[in-house]
Amino acid sequence: MGAASEFIRWFADLGAQDVPLVGGKNASLGEMYRELSARGVRVPNGFAITAAAYRAAMEQAGAWQPQHAALDRLDAASVADLARRARAARDIVYGAALPAQLAEQIVQAYRRLRDEYGPELTVAVRSSATAEDLPTASFAGQHETYLNIGGEGEVLDSVRRCFASLFQDRAIVYRIENGFDHFKVYLSVGIMKMVRSDLASAGVIFTLDTETGFRDVVFVTGAYGLGENVVQGTVDPDEFYVFKPAYRKGKQAVLRRSLGGKEVRMVYAQGGRTTTRNVPTPPAERERFCLPDEDVLELAGAALRIEDHYSARAGHPVPMDIEWAKDGVDGKLYIVQARPETVASRKSGAVLDEYTLDGHAAVLASGRAVGAKVASGRARVIHNIGELGTFRPGEILVADTTMPDWGTVMKTAAAVVTNRGGRTCHAAIVAREIGVPAVVGCGNATECVRTGAEITVSCAEGDLGHVYAGILPFHKTSTDLSTLQLPATHIMVNIGNPDTAFQTRFLPNDGVGLARMEFIVAEHIKVHPMALAHPERVGDAQVRAQIAQLTRAWPSPPEYFVRQLAEGVGTIAAAFHPKPVIVRMSDFKTNEYASLLGGQCFEPHEENPMLGFRGAARYTHPAYAEGFALECEAMRRVRGEMGLSNVRLMIPFCRRVQEAEAVIAALGAHGLVRGQDGLEVYVMCEIPNNVLQLDAFARLFDGFSIGSNDLTQLTLGVDRDSDIVAFDFDERDPGVLGLIRMTIEGARRCGRHVGICGQAPSDYPEVARYLVEQRIDSISLNPDSVLRTLREVAEVERRLGIAARAAQS
Repeated sequence: MGAASEFIRWFADLGAQDVPLVGGKNASLGEMYRELSARGVRVPNGFAITAAAYRAAMEQAGAWQPQHAALDRLDAASVADLARRARAARDIVYGAALPAQLAEQIVQAYRRLRDEYGPELTVAVRSSATAEDLPTASFAGQHETYLNIGGEGEVLDSVRRCFASLFQDRAIVYRIENGFDHFKVYLSVGIMKMVRSDLASAGVIFTLDTETGFRDVVFVTGAYGLGENVVQGTVDPDEFYVFKPAYRKGKQAVLRRSLGGKEVRMVYAQGGRTTTRNVPTPPAERERFCLPDEDVLELAGAALRIEDHYSARAGHPVPMDIEWAKDGVDGKLYIVQARPETVASRKSGAVLDEYTLDGHAAVLASGRAVGAKVASGRARVIHNIGELGTFRPGEILVADTTMPDWGTVMKTAAAVVTNRGGRTCHAAIVAREIGVPAVVGCGNATECVRTGAEITVSCAEGDLGHVYAGILPFHKTSTDLSTLQLPATHIMVNIGNPDTAFQTRFLPNDGVGLARMEFIVAEHIKVHPMALAHPERVGDAQVRAQIAQLTRAWPSPPEYFVRQLAEGVGTIAAAFHPKPVIVRMSDFKTNEYASLLGGQCFEPHEENPMLGFRGAARYTHPAYAEGFALECEAMRRVRGEMGLSNVRLMIPFCRRVQEAEAVIAALGAHGLVRGQDGLEVYVMCEIPNNVLQLDAFARLFDGFSIGSNDLTQLTLGVDRDSDIVAFDFDERDPGVLGLIRMTIEGARRCGRHVGICGQAPSDYPEVARYLVEQRIDSISLNPDSVLRTLREVAEVERRLGIAARAAQS
């Protein structure tokens, strides 16, 4: 039996090197408590019961031989055999009495902790395996944690239950799959002050984006109550992103946020062996974010200090997976766990895999997408753990939520769909580990999908994942980016959806040539800007109610517009930082604006909106000037408060030089002064007058972006929205190409950047070749045509004797 001094270690005496002694979780808690407390990372005090104590308990009880008998002939592929043998192994461990010396030391340490925090102390009793939370393998969620434990007897019983959890079904399977010997992995137990997040909120932080592996963000999730609900996927949490490079430079702002459902909150239970319970979250709290911005930023700062510390120890970047809790009594934020992230951090940027659906069907359910893949198969709806035996390999698992005990079955699933959970829930974590798509937090998937139905699960369409009826065709394209040579002509991307920005950034690119503001307004904001500036002028009571519902979590309707737009554009700018991101100010036509909520109260009817009240003409007009002011405030925040100075602004459909002068003045009046803090302002070259008066426009703007769609329309006199004359709309017409050539020559003459962001080079390789021959500075493309066009441009340049650039890292 081990010496008594081996049984207890306080956090202050532990460090990262002590994994063999106290397991990964406790070693990490000790490392943070000892090394990072002075740097503002707040960790509750506590102590670890060492792995030697576990061995001593097993030896005193003579448990090793019975354990071998229980496990040596285990058939892990059999759910029934696994459950029977695992239960036997747990009973053996739980039935082993704690050695008297060990029990006495645990009680004395608990009393010392109670003296520090007061007689009302309750503790968290947490398992910590010696093969847990390693840089290459995480046993997260495999063993048990017990919360709100009070009293010496309950603490001792919880320690025995933690010891027994070493033989949970899921832990046994995980050890087998990762090559660990059951009898060489030991369990330590951590006992730490309970943070009263039952009265506040808790959640999980990752120091990278969990879907794409993008490392320049801190991703914070949270919900009301104890953090187990977020970890287990019982709730759909709030989500926040913070951009690391800007934060480190003092520009501390939330990059992006989304409001989760937060359906229930875990609180303390009174009496009985069950120490916690879930209660419904009041509707008013569900409609608010669980954290104010200052708390999100404090957590981001702590996460960066933790990541920096572990990276310095390892000698290379180590993204972290961190659990946090806010104490509702003292109002402070605490870090209660940290481990290396072991899934998204392994993604290689060298090979780009793209999944594309080749068909359409009815959408049965939608939720948060996990893993940018597509899978098809027969659905199997599982309502409880007793039905897991009916699941067949290759089926799609559909459930209310998943639990760690389901791991054996989940590893054979083609895809996973759940009613509840966010992107850090159990189902999401397992899906990433095994490399299958998952759609989580659907709300009603178990009602809309039937067992035996053929379905397709798509997570290849942005943050929103869909479950489609039937087997849809799809294809996968893999590209080795390390072998691609970049052409001298800069290749940029067109993007409007912030949800796809982190993934799109992995394409070889020189930045964003066109960030479409309209997508964010239509899909995320959904309300006419003037209806937010003046909701009292919206005559329809039902529409007013819809606007009030959308803006409920924001200080005011105008602030809702500004923040949503700023965060959408900011997400795109952060994804491509420090490369330039050219953001086009709004270019809705009146009929498109009228389709937004409240829009009909502010927009005139026009017979031909394509040539009407659009673009620059709106910005200084009394009918929209206040809306333009909101756009400008959003862009000022992106460049200023968020620190994303790589954003350049672009003015669309600017008919006359006098109109350009008025817009430049309006931008300046709203705090966006051309040339100040490096701000560049471009103009769309899409009207023949832009080409004919290019020198005059060049005095007011820093660059030109050719809009081939409108330029073709106005050169050929063809309404591009008209089907009946569509045959006459052709960007390859010699007249259109002539104006493009004149634009490139004029921009070069005036020393201005010139690019193209229209549809033509994405659709027609011959147009891309023509642009290269004319020595255009940049070509901006839709993401799905970047790789194809890049190769074509490189080939044209090779024939012209233009040297290529090296592949991007």
